[in-house]
Amino acid sequence: MYRLLRPLAFVLDPEAAHHQALGAAALAARLPGGLSAMRAMYTPSRARPVTVWGLPFNNAVGLAAGYDKDATALWGLAALGFGHIELGTVTPRPQPGNPKPRVFRLSEDDALINRLGFPSLGADVVAGRLAGPRPAGLIVGVNLGKNKDTALEDAVSEYCLLARRFAPLADYLVVNVSSPNTPDLRRLQAGPALAALLSAVRAARDETPGRRPSPTPLLVKLAPDLSPEDLRESLTAAMDAGIDGIIATNTTLARDGLKSPQANETGGLSGAPLTVRSLDMLREIVRFTEARLPVVSVGGVMSAEHAQARLDAGASLVQLYTGLVYGGPSLPRQIIEALA
Repeated sequence: MYRLLRPLAFVLDPEAAHHQALGAAALAARLPGGLSAMRAMYTPSRARPVTVWGLPFNNAVGLAAGYDKDATALWGLAALGFGHIELGTVTPRPQPGNPKPRVFRLSEDDALINRLGFPSLGADVVAGRLAGPRPAGLIVGVNLGKNKDTALEDAVSEYCLLARRFAPLADYLVVNVSSPNTPDLRRLQAGPALAALLSAVRAARDETPGRRPSPTPLLVKLAPDLSPEDLRESLTAAMDAGIDGIIATNTTLARDGLKSPQANETGGLSGAPLTVRSLDMLREIVRFTEARLPVVSVGGVMSAEHAQARLDAGASLVQLYTGLVYGGPSLPRQIIEALA
């Protein structure tokens, strides 16, 4: 069905299409019988539960940050079968993000380019939505980022503010220092800067009781464009700061081998062109850390085979984003059943 409908959806501007899909998921959750119908269509017939950071995930497949930035459609998206959903990126204050157009569909490459720049309704709105009921059994992470107009030297205070705000509400927290669309943000991935940032955020988290008896797990999301030396420096900083896991990877600035006419648009590239790059980075992270840190693998997971390859390479969990755009709402169920 989605293969038949996708050409119609792809006529729309990609950001408009995304908002329509998000709105449809939110509406389905509000209509009488809507959630039941979605669950009947998309709930996996079998799934393999996993436990990571002491958290019980119904399955290893999650929705990556960026899809539902403001907790707009949590119930509807959960009905697609995801074991976890990562909200955000959330910024302390509301901000509109970068000027439009800022999302580009590379259909010939099964890819997207975005330069959204953390559009966010802000921490108050997202926290208010998370304070209410949420789908049973769903693990919810919150991805944290600084405001665009905040100077880099003041970024630590914003990440700490967000950690304190969301530690009682989220099942895990993610420090996002790897988006290519906020000026200079990736400089925070450098070893000394990252060590200082993560140590401060960890201390802020520890000041605030979490949703569970143990502290809310704290992760950092890294870029696929780090050199091997820089990656090892970032991982050393993360381990020294005592964080709980790595998310690899964010979008890439590379443009190797693309066919689409919009391939030269600025922004972060996601989808199939990242499949090999993210898998290689996963393997290097697992090797360097000696598998001591759980890794959430994201970037170019377009099929069940891709997801299985990530788990075989040592990932604890996998996430989808662009794969959902090209594969449709049945893809999570297909992957979850294949991994069971």
